[in-house]
Amino acid sequence: MTKVMICGDLAWAGVEAKEMFAGLAEIIPMDSPDKADFLKNLEPGGKYAGIVGVYRHNISSKKIGVFDSEIVSSLAETGVKWIAHNGAGYDQIDISACISKGIRVSNTPGAVDDATATTALYLIISTLRQFSKAERHLRKGAWNSGLRSGQAFDLTGKTLAILGMGGIGTRIAELVHAFPMRVIYHNRRPAEGAPAWTEYYPKERLAEFLREADVLAVSVPLRQETEGLVGEAMIRGLRKGAIIVNTARGKVIDENALIRALEDGHLGGVGLDVYPNEPEVNPRLLGFDNVTLLPHMGTETRDSQKKMELRALGNLKDFLVEGSGKDLIAEMRLRSRF
Repeated sequence: MTKVMICGDLAWAGVEAKEMFAGLAEIIPMDSPDKADFLKNLEPGGKYAGIVGVYRHNISSKKIGVFDSEIVSSLAETGVKWIAHNGAGYDQIDISACISKGIRVSNTPGAVDDATATTALYLIISTLRQFSKAERHLRKGAWNSGLRSGQAFDLTGKTLAILGMGGIGTRIAELVHAFPMRVIYHNRRPAEGAPAWTEYYPKERLAEFLREADVLAVSVPLRQETEGLVGEAMIRGLRKGAIIVNTARGKVIDENALIRALEDGHLGGVGLDVYPNEPEVNPRLLGFDNVTLLPHMGTETRDSQKKMELRALGNLKDFLVEGSGKDLIAEMRLRSRF
């Protein structure tokens, strides 16, 4: 029988996985303690030999590391043709290696939109209203000392600039419209299905886009071309006192440039759920009262985690049944041989 691997925990959809693959494929759990054992068991005669598809969760990296070129090559040699990644971001997979070895990769767009967008909404509210700072003061028994109304702002009427109007960015726009906030966005091209109340700013109007932002919400995937995208020039292009919120990936922002702008007062605040070297957090960030920090928990809800697991498993099943999952990543959709 065809064999597929579960590489990482299935916390919520274990029963559904058995039902989905019953009579279709044998499910092989990845239980290697380290990368060396994993690679050894991909070899002929090993317990993973002959698998054709992999369900992957980032938690597996704690044991075997990321899916680098060495792992991808070994997967290809044993017969893997599809990696169904659980997550919208897939920066832990060497996509170039997958392309060269003929392995297709899917992710789980849509499944994370609501949870990530509500995280961004919290960061926007907390940073504008100083809620995180206020809670820290209260827990210290200081009540509201050090809080000044002149440093807090309502959301109503403010301009939210969304950098990356994909599914998550669109959901953020929908949520803040309740206040309402004015919403502008920048993409390489206008977003299909963008809400009618949003306004598109092309590359030629990027400087204007930044100048008009009270809050910049970063929602672009991490790729080679987006690493450090929000750098010194973009940060300084924001009006003095503007806020940056990031629920995408830490490396999309130049952290040193961000900290400099906090230190000299150019930025009015920052809200972060992601960091360049997770789980490490730059200790310099901890010294700012006007920064709200979360430990990359944007999708950490039971509802979203189950949706992500089911969507990734669905892509793997569709590969077995139809020859292709529905969520092939963008880099591969654009290549004719995929």
